[in-house]
Amino acid sequence: MRRRDFIKALAGAASALPVAAQAQPSAIPVVGYLTGGSLPDSDVIAFRQGLNESGYVEGQNVIVEYRWAEGQHDRLPALAADLVRRPVSVIASYGTPSTFAAKAATTTIPIVFVVGVDPVKVGFVASLSRPEGNTTGFHALNVMVTGKRVEFLHQLLPNNTVIALITNPNSSFAGPETRELQDAARSLGVQLQILNVSNESEIDTAFVTLAQQGAGALVVSSDVPFISWRDQIVALAAHHRVPAIYSYREFVLDGGLMSYGPNLTDINRQLGGYVGRILRGKTPAELPVQQLVKVELIINLKTAKALGLTFPLPLLSRADEVIE
Repeated sequence: MRRRDFIKALAGAASALPVAAQAQPSAIPVVGYLTGGSLPDSDVIAFRQGLNESGYVEGQNVIVEYRWAEGQHDRLPALAADLVRRPVSVIASYGTPSTFAAKAATTTIPIVFVVGVDPVKVGFVASLSRPEGNTTGFHALNVMVTGKRVEFLHQLLPNNTVIALITNPNSSFAGPETRELQDAARSLGVQLQILNVSNESEIDTAFVTLAQQGAGALVVSSDVPFISWRDQIVALAAHHRVPAIYSYREFVLDGGLMSYGPNLTDINRQLGGYVGRILRGKTPAELPVQQLVKVELIINLKTAKALGLTFPLPLLSRADEVIE
């Protein structure tokens, strides 16, 4: 089922609520889910699972309003404001830009975020253990493991001297992520080429530039909109025969070579759980920010074979999942 159809099905379930329940919307809490990209159906299901574990079933005793910016960050302020006007009881904010938009839209509605940057440094919370204010959530250690992605590419392609990074210059990820990659590339004696992609239409051009600059491998940024564009990115990596590493396993499931990063499905389940706890009476200040330290290395051997690559045994044995 396509994601749009899936979301429509959820909306249909909500509209099928008993008339008496619909006539008393205050009796049924409404949750807003805000993200700068769009997540796979499996991650939406995981979010619902987290709600279920807290006693909430979408379409029965909770309504979820989904707002997807589809990679267009400039839409986020309006989407956040729309949720505030709804109004919602809690905002689940996936990604740093969506969290900035949610915080700008409200200082009273609880916000549960998932971000890859340090939430204290960017001002989302006062501290991890004592968030204060109306925000709490999860810090996925995405930027901090960026350097490992370059190391894995270097292990796979030890003779390659140029690695490209596709990143969104407008993202809060861009600066920290680029610095991590530059440090890692420098330590390995590899040159790093930066390719800026701020919207979907620029992806094709980035791959043409990548080929012209002679990059023999590619790192794709952790920025959330790239998840929405993964089909195009994976297809172009295959077309240009460039080995690429991604931040999320969804890319590898769709034919990408390998990924190293957090598990989106698990993150969304935990996000749903925190939202459920707030619906049950907890305040954000009572829920410490959780650091999601687990990361996974996923390898697609079918894609490696198509590229004529053989993974070295030490790298292959380190994988958490191998797709054959």
